[in-house]
Amino acid sequence: MDHSGTTPIDPRVLEAMMPFLTEKFANPSSIYTEGREVRAALDTARLQTAKAIGAAPEEITFTSGGTESDNLGIKGIALGRKEKGGHIITTTIEHHAVTHTVDYLGENGFDVSFLPVNKYGQVELETLEKEIRDNTILISLAYGNNEIGTIQDMKDIVKLAHEKNALVHTDAVQAVAKIPIDVKDLGVDLLSLSGHKIYGPKGIGALYARKGLKLAPVQHGGGHEKNLRSGTENVAGLIGLGKAMEIGKAGLTTEIPRVKAMRDRLIKGMLAELDDSYLNGHPEKRLPHNAHFRFSYIEGEALLLNLDMMGIIASTGSACSSKSLKASHVLLAIGLTPEQAHGSLRLTLGKGNTDEDVDTVLEAVPKVVKKLRAMSPLGHGGGK
Repeated sequence: MDHSGTTPIDPRVLEAMMPFLTEKFANPSSIYTEGREVRAALDTARLQTAKAIGAAPEEITFTSGGTESDNLGIKGIALGRKEKGGHIITTTIEHHAVTHTVDYLGENGFDVSFLPVNKYGQVELETLEKEIRDNTILISLAYGNNEIGTIQDMKDIVKLAHEKNALVHTDAVQAVAKIPIDVKDLGVDLLSLSGHKIYGPKGIGALYARKGLKLAPVQHGGGHEKNLRSGTENVAGLIGLGKAMEIGKAGLTTEIPRVKAMRDRLIKGMLAELDDSYLNGHPEKRLPHNAHFRFSYIEGEALLLNLDMMGIIASTGSACSSKSLKASHVLLAIGLTPEQAHGSLRLTLGKGNTDEDVDTVLEAVPKVVKKLRAMSPLGHGGGK
């Protein structure tokens, strides 16, 4: 129940990768036959990745994952368009791969703005319009939030940004292969994605950059990936990414409706079973696999540990596992108190899940919540 954390490699993806981990090991930059064969396979992976999001192959730059894609997209535009202005806009609920990158630019001469969001985690267009200035060069925000699953009204945001001559980068790591994405229809200028969120390997990703954009490289060397991302390619990983993107695109009409139905049943059942329980994020404009709950009078880490002992893998709104007692910045940004944020639970489904899994979770979570509430010094001795 933590598919937003990572996903297992699809057997079809692994099958496509295996030859490039063994006999097809040549450097794709080599001019001899074996090297040219590997280069042709990389070209196929680039085409698969591009087609899955409605892009052209030459608009795809391969990276080591979503974090590097965010860094290349944001820093690349900031440095490449510095003469046009130095103002960058993002939001208070972005992944740290975005917020820390923007913070870095702010410490190095750029002017940055962090927009607030509403209680659902959405950017209000009026707020954005007021913040865009004549020197705004880039707006960066996630298409679907990695914690609460809220989907932004991206087409409206892009339309407004382009009217003001600002570019838009979106971190679509959680959205790719979950909702239909056509970069031409959306109008975004840059888009980040990652392999391990879509049943591909870890350590691989891509950045879509609309043809004609001027990006500065953030990694220098031998000039690989159109001189934007130097370094010998992770061939097997990229083959896996291409295959995962192809499979993910096909699953939008088959697998995703099944996952969404399970998610809806999970949400309905959980809220019906437990009083003082709430859904975090937008009730309708949310990723189809994401169910994010808040339970009053309990602490999320205790809930996770109990679920773990019952064989259920999930995540919470607190960051205790990373040796930090801080509540999630996303949950605080949508107006929750630290205590409320610490009582949150994220369940994210995937194609390995079944209706029986949902039944198991709907039995286990209320049982644990009621037990923790009975022990809680915060009050509330039980539930429905």
